[in-house]
Amino acid sequence: MADHDTPLRQYYASYTAAFFLVVLLLAVLERYGMPPRWIGYSFLFLTILLYATIGVLARTTSVTEYYVAGRRVPAVFNGMATGADWMSSASFMGLAGTLYLSGYQGLAYVMGWTGGYVLVALLLAPYLRRFGQYTIPDFLAARYGGNLARLVGVFATVLASFVYVVAQIYGVGLITSRFVGLQFEIGVYVGLAGILVCSFLGGMRAVTWTQVAQYAILIVAYLVPVTILSYQVTGIPLPQLTYGQVLQKVQVLEEKIFENPAEVEARRLFRERADGYYERILTLPASLEEERRSLSVQIDELKSSNAQMREVVALERQRRELPKSSEDARSYWDGLMRQAGLRGAPPDHHLTPYPGKGDEVNAAARLNFLTLVFCLMIGTAALPHVLTRYYTTPSVREARRSVFWSLFFILALYLTAPAYAAFAKYEIYSSLIGSSIAQLPLWVSSWGKNGMVSIEDINGDGILQLAELALNPDVILLATPEIAGLPYVISGLVAAGALAAALSTADGLLLTIAGALSHDVYYKTFRPQATTQWRLVVSKSLLLVVAVLAASVASQKPATILFMVAWAFSLAGAAFFPALILGVFWKRATPAGAVSGMAIGLLVTVYYMVSLLQNSPGQIAAPHHSLSGSDFFREGGLLG
Repeated sequence: MADHDTPLRQYYASYTAAFFLVVLLLAVLERYGMPPRWIGYSFLFLTILLYATIGVLARTTSVTEYYVAGRRVPAVFNGMATGADWMSSASFMGLAGTLYLSGYQGLAYVMGWTGGYVLVALLLAPYLRRFGQYTIPDFLAARYGGNLARLVGVFATVLASFVYVVAQIYGVGLITSRFVGLQFEIGVYVGLAGILVCSFLGGMRAVTWTQVAQYAILIVAYLVPVTILSYQVTGIPLPQLTYGQVLQKVQVLEEKIFENPAEVEARRLFRERADGYYERILTLPASLEEERRSLSVQIDELKSSNAQMREVVALERQRRELPKSSEDARSYWDGLMRQAGLRGAPPDHHLTPYPGKGDEVNAAARLNFLTLVFCLMIGTAALPHVLTRYYTTPSVREARRSVFWSLFFILALYLTAPAYAAFAKYEIYSSLIGSSIAQLPLWVSSWGKNGMVSIEDINGDGILQLAELALNPDVILLATPEIAGLPYVISGLVAAGALAAALSTADGLLLTIAGALSHDVYYKTFRPQATTQWRLVVSKSLLLVVAVLAASVASQKPATILFMVAWAFSLAGAAFFPALILGVFWKRATPAGAVSGMAIGLLVTVYYMVSLLQNSPGQIAAPHHSLSGSDFFREGGLLG
């Protein structure tokens, strides 16, 4: 790849223009009858082929090129690469969905993530670049002396980055399963191949230039659909400026929908269902035996009445899937109770800053909001794969400029995410809610096959109420073109952008993990005499092993994208931020303090996360036993 700005600008300008031409060509072909499946395949394989080509052309056998791209990446391009590295599936897919579901509360993610880059610019990037090594554990070892700080840093790097990369590969599987028609588990491994071709041969050098290309695709894919939607709804193709008008319309629709008698009835029925599950939990183990006995009676009655076999099979499956023990039943029914309770709870208005009843609840919501912003800032500033990018610039001055460009390119997406949420909510509230369930648009059933959209006509009126619609937040952005009735080529473009976001971040994360294990553990700790060739062989082998392991975990669908990313931020912030900041600015920071701080931060965070997973859905706290299931939600058992 060229090393100077002018040739690079020409290359990437030509590449972006070619990408626009490909999109226009596919739009024309769709107009003349090209099947949607082929459009999906075209976007998938053409973009992966492009990334693979860059990866092959940027292959290297130099350690400096492999780990830090030769420290020759200009600030503007490093800013684009950092933007792509940062804008993962969580930002591209999850942020708009979170804002859709949470409204004002979701702005904590926008403020926290962008605020984290301010911390990076002021407190970390220039100093780490001046240090001039390859990895974050390198800095910890040099600043605090010995290998103990290095090894604790390696463990934290691998743990946080692995959780993060699982989220990205999960996003890849979701995209390929919907837009190419592959089974989710197969799509995960197809995406894995796309990740490996970018990073395996050329390391950071290949990843950097691939990420620049990926940024161009993802930002175009993000801006185009909502810009078209803005023009359709408001007549002005500037969604960042017009979504305020749309939010006013959403407020009017909310008042109408929330007070609709059918909506009120649907929520009451969901609360009653929550009460039923609550009663079952309180009367365990007798309720489990009663449930099993009731299903057996129903099955016998159907068989004796010559009912249709599919009804018998459905009940037999339901009996088979009943929990085996009281503890399993408690956890299972608690999860169902929480789902029903949430759907039955009074909805919050999109623009309500800190929803709750009473000053105490509002104050708690405000505190949670500010705490989330703070934690996201700390987590952003401590992510190893982001900080490593600033090792690639030619100088400290370029590192500072690189942070500015990173913020510039990231803001192009973050200023648009609230608009996505507003326009998607307007389209769903105005076009979908209140329509006949028998005549719902095709996108509902398409995404329902992936478990991302579900509908239950709980009041049996054949009309879709808001409470009867359940949307996974990860689907909002991907489905927006279909929700708005845009041509399928726009859906394919969004899928290509989401794929670019997931692949770019996954590349950086896998390289960070492999670099920490091969450079800091293998070379710096166990085999300082290892040759350059062996170091690269070990790094590439570890990259392959970690990638396959991450894909295996992602295929199990452990959680939503944003949830997994939140784990990674928590781990990185707790482990690295204090040690890095004190290492830069406080001369009296000691090795014992740094190592114990990192270890305790990691242990406390992991303990909290494991406890949260065990208890949600888990046990119901004893103080709430005097409440009904629906009261449990209204009084703060979950919503508080």
